[in-house]
Amino acid sequence: MMVKRHSEEHIEMFPEVLFKKFYPRLCDFACYIIKDQEVAEDVVQDAFVVFLEQKENISSHPNAVKSFLYSSVKHACLNKLRHHKVIDTYCKKIPFETLDDPKLLDGIIHAEIIAKIHQAINMLPVDCAMVLRYGYLEGLQNRKIAEQLNISIDAVKYQKQKALSLMRVMLGDTVYLLFIAFLMHK
Repeated sequence: MMVKRHSEEHIEMFPEVLFKKFYPRLCDFACYIIKDQEVAEDVVQDAFVVFLEQKENISSHPNAVKSFLYSSVKHACLNKLRHHKVIDTYCKKIPFETLDDPKLLDGIIHAEIIAKIHQAINMLPVDCAMVLRYGYLEGLQNRKIAEQLNISIDAVKYQKQKALSLMRVMLGDTVYLLFIAFLMHK
């Protein structure tokens, strides 16, 4: 950002010179506010990007350029501080120990098992999957399933038995037992 003086009141904004002139002092200013050199440098670089995108709308007067850059850095720093404050408040309300909470882990395990069950159901032959969904997930009686699918009650019983035996093979014994427990609590 190069700066060429046409007069004492106006400057032409060449990025290299402008950057060299203001970058160090803006970094110091940002670091004074947020107390983190790396974040301060990022904030200042972002301020220069915004400046370059909007420089057509900014006066070329040195004080206007300086004011714009300092204001941009100040607002960006304050936004960062607000963001960190929100994160800190959230972390204090929900401590990291919560991640080890057995109920949370149970919820994760439950979600994974349900996903495996649905994946296995989707791999069943269509008739078996429909009978399984109607009978076990929606709780319909064999008679209702037979009516809906326009098949006999014996066919419904056969499809249920076939679906359960295929599910056992696809899920393995442990997950299958969890599947049965899931069906009992439905």
